[in-house]
Amino acid sequence: MAVERQVSLPDGRVVVVHDTGPSPAGVPALLWHHGSPQTGALLPPVVGAAAARGMRVLSAARPSYGGSTPAPGRDVASVGADLGFVLDACGVDSVFVMGASGGGPHALACAAMLPGRVTGAVSIAGIAPYSDAADWWGGMVAPGGLRAAVLGRDARVRYAESDSFDPAVFVEADWAALSGTWAPLGEDAQRAERDGADGLVDDDVAFVTPWGFGLDDVRSPVLVVQGSLDRVIPPAHAEQLVRGLPLGELWVRPRDGHVAVLDAVPVALDWLLALAG
Repeated sequence: MAVERQVSLPDGRVVVVHDTGPSPAGVPALLWHHGSPQTGALLPPVVGAAAARGMRVLSAARPSYGGSTPAPGRDVASVGADLGFVLDACGVDSVFVMGASGGGPHALACAAMLPGRVTGAVSIAGIAPYSDAADWWGGMVAPGGLRAAVLGRDARVRYAESDSFDPAVFVEADWAALSGTWAPLGEDAQRAERDGADGLVDDDVAFVTPWGFGLDDVRSPVLVVQGSLDRVIPPAHAEQLVRGLPLGELWVRPRDGHVAVLDAVPVALDWLLALAG
């Protein structure tokens, strides 16, 4: 059972943290980075896979999500810096990080901004740094939010006022995952949407502006997991990430879309634990 707590940052902002509690001595903790939009609450499939391996799991809601203080204009790196204070407050010296979808860049930010504390990282269906190249956009079924974000935060806010979900972004395997193992993810996304669009707006703007660090600043090993059928974040993004990461490794799951690829979480945890010997 995860405990929710509030961590105060030096600038007065508050981060809402979900924590399953101490793990056995010598077993690294996992810092989970939620997607866009999510509340930051821990998802049962993630907790279950980690618990089976004796791992503590923490998740911090990004600004404007799940009760965390808004920070309009934040970049990706700033979230990584915030989490150094979160780890201090939770008594965690070193961690593995894992992020899904919009959480992928923020997992990489932790690895870049906290190089002495992050032992390894996993990005699942994660977006790559923005480029105006055709292959950055190619394969996205509904890129309207990101295209609006390129024009600035005000444009992204206006887009949110009339935005609606396009079910074509998910393939059959995704819908099966959302009606089964990953149903809690869909339910949590709906809760986040009811809280307002600010978190998603700020995520999108952060994704298409300079992240505040380079992929070559990520010195820990990184596993990039990608579904070949992903219509939200297409495979070219995974390839871009691996090209830029000094210690990047790519796993491609040919039958998975954007949600179904999360079934790789257990084996990705095994990959991380192998780093610790």
